[in-house]
Amino acid sequence: MTRPLSALSLVVFALAASAGLSLAAGWDGPGWSVTKTTHDYKTLVERLDAAVTANKMGLVTRASATVGAASLGKTIPGNMVVGVYRPDFAIRMLEASVPAGIEAPVRFYITENTDGTATLSYKAPSAVFAPYTDGGDKLKEMATELDGIFAKIAGEATAP
Repeated sequence: MTRPLSALSLVVFALAASAGLSLAAGWDGPGWSVTKTTHDYKTLVERLDAAVTANKMGLVTRASATVGAASLGKTIPGNMVVGVYRPDFAIRMLEASVPAGIEAPVRFYITENTDGTATLSYKAPSAVFAPYTDGGDKLKEMATELDGIFAKIAGEATAP
């Protein structure tokens, strides 16, 4: 039986991630794009929101360990996961592979750096959907199309 993570587990994970502990090696895995910006955390969140909208994608989910920690009276560096997707991509994805549905929405990750700047990270949709070989060429085509959109969003959000 699998148990869901508790709020405390999520805060511990966020603290480890924002402190750059042993999770650092994970950033160099297949498909990762990691861009340290000159923007502060709040500005990067706003710029990402604007870039998602400008590229006609939907802001589907938003989860912030920073907000969760604050509810426990703790302060941690800015940390937010933003899920981005669109209904037409959901339809195409599910037509190709129902199991791949667990990956939607595809996520951007904003983290606050110790110098007051923020970093935008994401795993390319083609890497996210690669394990779902049952989806064949249709899923690969959709993921490749999303790669371009995500790269454009990231570029707009992180530009000086």
